[in-house]
Amino acid sequence: MASAPEAHASRPRLPLRDPPEESGLDTRERILRTAYELFTCEGFTAVGVDRIVADASVAKTSLYRHFRSKDDLVVAVLERHELLWTHGLLEVESERRASTPQDRLAALVEVIDEWLRDDGYAGCLFINSALEIHDRSPAIRAASLAALERVYELLCRLGEEAQLSDPRSLAHKLQVLFRGSIVAAREGNFAAVNEARTLALDLLDQRGGAHG
Repeated sequence: MASAPEAHASRPRLPLRDPPEESGLDTRERILRTAYELFTCEGFTAVGVDRIVADASVAKTSLYRHFRSKDDLVVAVLERHELLWTHGLLEVESERRASTPQDRLAALVEVIDEWLRDDGYAGCLFINSALEIHDRSPAIRAASLAALERVYELLCRLGEEAQLSDPRSLAHKLQVLFRGSIVAAREGNFAAVNEARTLALDLLDQRGGAHG
């Protein structure tokens, strides 16, 4: 596993505040970045539209020009999180760290383990949104569940490329372990996180996936 500084440095992140060279960001992007930060740090329910427009330094009419409602903005944030986390972190990092299909799932397990231990870890936005919103917004719930399903499909694809036995069953079991780890890390229960990592790597060994 990479050391903490190395893991943090390699991890793609959305800037928390626009640096000077990005001061010309268009209004939609400024709103989206601000909402992403606030929802990640403080939750979806606690952060209202007034807080978002104040922190983004835009007018409320500008927000509603780009997003018809707060629900639409939440869905856009979930899409951004999928781009940065599912693709930019899990997919890209597992491919960067492993040269063979057999090693990519083990690399993905390590990437998730490092993410859970990051100082800025605030849980999974997909799970957080589904739990906070419940059934109050069908659009948000659908976006959350679809994003989680695409994580499952990524695990399936990696298992199939590695020619592991029953990759869909393996993907389901790994996702269950990952979800448990996400909750355990939020509680500060890293003994459970360690156990989940060990179980995940053992599963890969049983199915024929190598790891170092």
